[in-house]
Amino acid sequence: MNIDKAFDLIDQEVTTWVKQFIRLLPSILVAAGVLALGLYAAKWVKKFALNLISRVSANSSLNKLFTDFVYLFFITVIVFIVLSILHLDTAVTSVLAGAGILGLAMAFAFQDIAANFISGIFISFRRPIHVGDVVKIKGYMGKIAEINLRDTVIRTSQGQMVIIPNKDVFQCPIENFTLYGKRRVDLRVGVSYGEDLEFVKQITLDAVKDIKNLSAEDKTTLFYKEFGDSSINFTIRLWGSAPDQTTYNQITSDAIMRIKAAYDQHNIMIPFPIQTLDFGIKGGVPLSDMVANDAR
Repeated sequence: MNIDKAFDLIDQEVTTWVKQFIRLLPSILVAAGVLALGLYAAKWVKKFALNLISRVSANSSLNKLFTDFVYLFFITVIVFIVLSILHLDTAVTSVLAGAGILGLAMAFAFQDIAANFISGIFISFRRPIHVGDVVKIKGYMGKIAEINLRDTVIRTSQGQMVIIPNKDVFQCPIENFTLYGKRRVDLRVGVSYGEDLEFVKQITLDAVKDIKNLSAEDKTTLFYKEFGDSSINFTIRLWGSAPDQTTYNQITSDAIMRIKAAYDQHNIMIPFPIQTLDFGIKGGVPLSDMVANDAR
């Protein structure tokens, strides 16, 4: 008897499901058609978005992210349309509301990652730096090896790889030595007070004029800056034709050697600091007197 009742209940449930399925069959067919058409259209929209963003940005990671976002957004719209046809949109909206609260909590937990990610997007659009540029960021100087959506990688002249979060790259000052394609060397030199300054200037400029890798567009300049403790100091400015660190160091080294050789040839003195040692307790007592007093 109980078995018969159980079979009757099962039969009623199956019959109800079949009737519901038959009643929803037109909606299911329409929803399936809309879904198939929407998936095909989503691929076309993704391809169109990729072509559009590629004209603005050369960052492949950013381009892929943008097209994936457009594709996912379009698919989400299609899914909601399909669920609306099947009269299931209300239940899904409730689920998404709960997911939104969870997403907000996760956003607070991963705010640093989100900040680096968003900064990477802004960097990709503004493009203040490029791969291969010689830069100085947060005290680290080197050549940019990689720019991605989370961080920027710098290879220093010592061969170290420095990974800087994009949030710091975006918020901190950037010294880009590659932007103008050249770089200036400022060399500080001092000469004796007894030298003829016009003669020193001419000898110095003649000594460095044939250095390799100097810019042909920019003139080498020399300016006297100050009266130092033991010398008159000047700064000579030379423009290198390339911004890389190797060229910068080579120009600096060549300038120092040539200036030193020219000064030696023309008997121009580069003073060095001199210290006077006072051995008296109250000061003003020469060393000879101290030795004589010790002898007595």
